[in-house]
Amino acid sequence: MMIGKLLLFGRRQLHTIISREIIKPSSPTPSHLQTYNLSRIDQGIPHIYIPLILFYPNKEDCSLTADDKARKMKKSLSQSLTRYYPFAGRLHTPTAPYIDCSNEGVVFVEAKHDCQLDKFQHMSVEDHTTCQLFADDMVWQNSPHSTMLVGVQLNHFACGGIGLAVSMSHKIGDGCTLGSYISHWASVARYGSTDHKQVLPLKPHFIQSPPKIRVPQLKNNPRPLETSLLNPTCINRVSRKFVFPNSKLNDLKNKVLAEAGSTLSINNPTRVEVLSSLIYKTAVAAATPKSGSFKPSFLVIPVDMRKKVVPKLPQTTVGNLVSLMMVTSRHECETSLSTVVSEIKKQKMELEEVQSMQQVSQKFQLFLQSLGHEDIENFANRSFTCSSLCGFPYNKVDFGWGKPTGASLILSSWDRTGFALTDTSNGDGIEAQVTLVEQNMEIFRNDKELLTFCQY
Repeated sequence: MMIGKLLLFGRRQLHTIISREIIKPSSPTPSHLQTYNLSRIDQGIPHIYIPLILFYPNKEDCSLTADDKARKMKKSLSQSLTRYYPFAGRLHTPTAPYIDCSNEGVVFVEAKHDCQLDKFQHMSVEDHTTCQLFADDMVWQNSPHSTMLVGVQLNHFACGGIGLAVSMSHKIGDGCTLGSYISHWASVARYGSTDHKQVLPLKPHFIQSPPKIRVPQLKNNPRPLETSLLNPTCINRVSRKFVFPNSKLNDLKNKVLAEAGSTLSINNPTRVEVLSSLIYKTAVAAATPKSGSFKPSFLVIPVDMRKKVVPKLPQTTVGNLVSLMMVTSRHECETSLSTVVSEIKKQKMELEEVQSMQQVSQKFQLFLQSLGHEDIENFANRSFTCSSLCGFPYNKVDFGWGKPTGASLILSSWDRTGFALTDTSNGDGIEAQVTLVEQNMEIFRNDKELLTFCQY
């Protein structure tokens, strides 16, 4: 379907939409699978989109044209939706406890850009022009009335490279779910069938939840959970990309260990632990007024529980299989690197005792209940979510024309302050996409301690 629509933002010409289609599963979903019950955790997650983009450069040795790539992706998307059938369904209300798997399909948009792929891949400052990379602007609007669960946009750049932007509702799964789905889709594209022996190990694993389960509400809070956990007051947000080489992260580890002294609880801290602590400490300081008034601050960290439960669940398990850790800083001294790392390790040890899905759900419920004792308005404005995708195979997703040279989460669509961590494309460090209130970002990006360990 040719559209030829020119999208404008303000007075700037951004891109031309070539086509917009709804891709449906190649085989109808059986009648007994047309209601997919969301788990207790799924129901407690806001209906916001996880926006991921993969960048693929133009390779001279690739014989596929842009049209060939688009046809291959549409066909394999249709095939992959037969196994990931809930993705083609609809969530009719933000609080619906189930998905109607009625084969309505996934939106697939093609867009042409006059600029080079590098303009977006290496953009250090994320602004509203980034929204042009995603289908129907759905991740930017994050409308609670949107019923679609997945959107795809294939972006053709002037250099011949492409950017594959996929947005998936958090209601249906976490970052691991999105990674598994994209890997499955790419394998179908490479091998041409969902029944190929190389694709079968990637097929989804579903945990059917009982219907009509009740998700607890926040105590002493009249606002809906989704509104409470989001931050509607932070309208002037900006995102910046920071790169932390492994050599600098090793220096940061040594600094944390020196600061901790003989504290055994932070023996051998990981790259993600020390970097999360540094970004959190710097973000809290940037959010503290010049008067020095410190307000309680919070670092929220989702943890994948697939390998922790007994028996272990496959990585292809669909849903929000997470527990949430929360580091609470009541006083400024509690934002020191060693203190935050120590608290992260302590809570990780507590998660080792969680061994069943029932316990994972109970842990999530306790987290929600704990928010009932907080000033929700302050929590919304002083909480920072750390989403780490380090170790996820996003940089290995090959649809048949090579691996991507970069993968990024676009956090400014989340209406929250926080940061996402991904491995750099060369594997020699971590890329952090940090989203803060605009005036706080200016303080953050000029922090001397932060600049010691990063390049951007």
